[in-house]
Amino acid sequence: MKVSYHGHSVVQVESEGTKIIFDPFISGNDLCDLDASQVDADVILLTHGHNDHVGDTFDIAKRNDALVVAPNELADYLGNKGLNTHNMHIGGAHEFDFGKVKFTQAFHGSSYNEEDGTIVYTGMPGGILLTIGNKTIYHMGDTGLFSDMKLIGDLNDIDLAFVPIGDNFTMGPADAKLASEWIKAKKVVPIHYNTFPVIQQDPEAFCNSLQAGVGLAMKPGNELTL
Repeated sequence: MKVSYHGHSVVQVESEGTKIIFDPFISGNDLCDLDASQVDADVILLTHGHNDHVGDTFDIAKRNDALVVAPNELADYLGNKGLNTHNMHIGGAHEFDFGKVKFTQAFHGSSYNEEDGTIVYTGMPGGILLTIGNKTIYHMGDTGLFSDMKLIGDLNDIDLAFVPIGDNFTMGPADAKLASEWIKAKKVVPIHYNTFPVIQQDPEAFCNSLQAGVGLAMKPGNELTL
């Protein structure tokens, strides 16, 4: 399984020919190395409805006839716009052909700003546990620290976690360090930082604060193999 990071919260996974992308905020994201018009995806996984996470979902999904997996109200909204969606909710898991998806809690908000300024409420935000074979990836989405992260770590053998560190809208580095310890992931990659001035952070300093060998500050375009 190949996993790559592309700035902000954009993560791509490729396994046995299936291409998956999390939170494809590409256009308007100066830190992203991708061209949205060239992205191939079979599946789009969305943690919540904010524009910096839904991103280019409409264009990518329509061009690729991709399946969009999202929290219930967000999936309803996207489905009503003509996308192929699978509705899920916090605590629920589903076995797809490509692997298992389970939504976890995330303490944040979720709404989508349309071009005319209309704000559409898109339900509860979430994190996503993606299990393919015997490997589990935890994309925490946007969240503050919460104590049930300990339970998530106890119940799941997490190989790779994508953890927000930007502060202001999500956990900052100190809380993200504690979260990383609680979820007990073998590798932790910081996300959701430096895209905007208010979330400027030092990913290397964060990774150095973790147990030796756990933190990995991936640059946009970097890839690893699980």
